[in-house]
Amino acid sequence: MKHKLLKQSLLVVAIGTIAATNAMAQESGYPQRPISLIVSAAPGGTTDLAARMIADPLSKELGQPVVVENKPGASGGIAAQQVLRAKPDGYSLLLQYSGYQVITPSIEKVSWDPVKDFTPIANVLSAPQLLVVKKALPVNSLKELVQYAKDNPDKLNYASSGTGALQHVATEQLNQMAGIKTTHVPYKGTGPALTDLLAGVVDMTITTPPPLLPHVKSGALKALVVTSKEPLASLPDVPTASAAGYPDLLVSSWFAMYGPKGVPQDVVERLNAAIKKIMATPEYKKKAETLGATAEYMGPQQLGEYTAEELVRWKKVIDAAGIKGGN
Repeated sequence: MKHKLLKQSLLVVAIGTIAATNAMAQESGYPQRPISLIVSAAPGGTTDLAARMIADPLSKELGQPVVVENKPGASGGIAAQQVLRAKPDGYSLLLQYSGYQVITPSIEKVSWDPVKDFTPIANVLSAPQLLVVKKALPVNSLKELVQYAKDNPDKLNYASSGTGALQHVATEQLNQMAGIKTTHVPYKGTGPALTDLLAGVVDMTITTPPPLLPHVKSGALKALVVTSKEPLASLPDVPTASAAGYPDLLVSSWFAMYGPKGVPQDVVERLNAAIKKIMATPEYKKKAETLGATAEYMGPQQLGEYTAEELVRWKKVIDAAGIKGGN
């Protein structure tokens, strides 16, 4: 009887020791307190929506609040600087728009290196671009648009949300690829640009699908191509740029999470594993689709390589087009 009681006591002690060890491991692990997710844009835009899409499920997955903080301004610089000044412990993270990360540094002088000064964690959302033209323009395909531009030199113009915006550099890339010239008309945002496009003041634009879809479906605008590898589920009849003869016209707005340089590898792996799990869920994929976007996952290494590649790619386009200055 005494032997049995001794075995039971030892078992209780062992279980208690294991539980205490597990509790200590959990307590010493990441995260132990709320995480700040610094967003480089104001509330309401796609960057903000991407941050909030990932923040809520990430909070549940990590067991700590992920608090979204909007820090717009200076073409993403205010948010970037705040994160880079933070301790690299995984508690201050950046949700950055691709244009600010890989286009702005080639147009404006920034005080940080988009590759060397950040720890890549994961891409959380990607949105292809849609090339649309006004209803009155006598073209119905990218091939016809290019031919029209060649037959009517200096006649076509295009709208963008501002000098150096993705719409601007993407259209300049098309100009360079096709050997055509179109005139840039910058606006202060996509909304005013779209208003003038619908009114026929400008001829075309390239931008993300959500604001364009209602007007394409109503026939007010004509969609010529989507700049993604696969057709859009919402516009299955619109060909990809590759199918239209321009396989290198792959343009996407992407929204990725970075930390300051030096975030420990185990913290990066913890965050990345949680994000990968979330992005694989039907709920997350459906939310992305409603935004005209895709849940395109990229892990730390892939995101780091992609950031560096995109920086080089867009710098070539920007330098060739002679784009200077901010919005």
